[in-house]
Amino acid sequence: MAKKVLVVDDEKLIVKGIRFSLEQDDMEVTCAYDGEEALEAAKKTDFDIILLDIMLPKLTGLEVCQQIREFSNVPIIMLTAKDNDMDKIMGLEYGADDYITKPFNILEVKARIKAIMRRTSGREKAAAAPKTVVSGELKLDCDSRRVTISGREVNLTAREFDLLELLALNPNKVYSRENLLKLVWGTDYPGDVRTVDVHIRRLREKIESNPSEPKYVHTKWGVGYFFRN
Repeated sequence: MAKKVLVVDDEKLIVKGIRFSLEQDDMEVTCAYDGEEALEAAKKTDFDIILLDIMLPKLTGLEVCQQIREFSNVPIIMLTAKDNDMDKIMGLEYGADDYITKPFNILEVKARIKAIMRRTSGREKAAAAPKTVVSGELKLDCDSRRVTISGREVNLTAREFDLLELLALNPNKVYSRENLLKLVWGTDYPGDVRTVDVHIRRLREKIESNPSEPKYVHTKWGVGYFFRN
């Protein structure tokens, strides 16, 4: 079945180029040119991945990303016009899984998309026995990729779930930020370890009753992070 991709950018030539290239790889591409149009498309269709520009009319890409995260954990790659660390960090803070800086090489875009889809496909095809982690009020179901706290479902992004799953399935094992970046984002990911810090902070805000005094995801100062069961 063809993978469904939503491409959002107000520059029609960029959208046209991305669409043409992705369709050559047998992907089903939907296009949107402003924030409101993108949000409506995301509500109507279960996309496999979304490419989302930050600078959009009507609603910014950050606003769209934030609102999508209220109902979906679809992987989102932000397209940023500036090589600015703050733009990248803001995109991650609002729930994006990855970012690409303009001007970009379409081959890089396709490589990022395929890397995310490979990880998603690999999880879907895994034939391992159902895996569930229960720790206190937290329950993590690896097969359905659902997390609940006291029976209330918590909406995590794909990256946030991947981080929590890795840590929870290996309790008390300390992972360095560099190791987490390699295991969760992949060895070819060009970002730095601040990406991990941002995602850990967002994860704690969602699963911890008091993020400054976590019960689940702990910091080993000077070393990295670990899950305490």
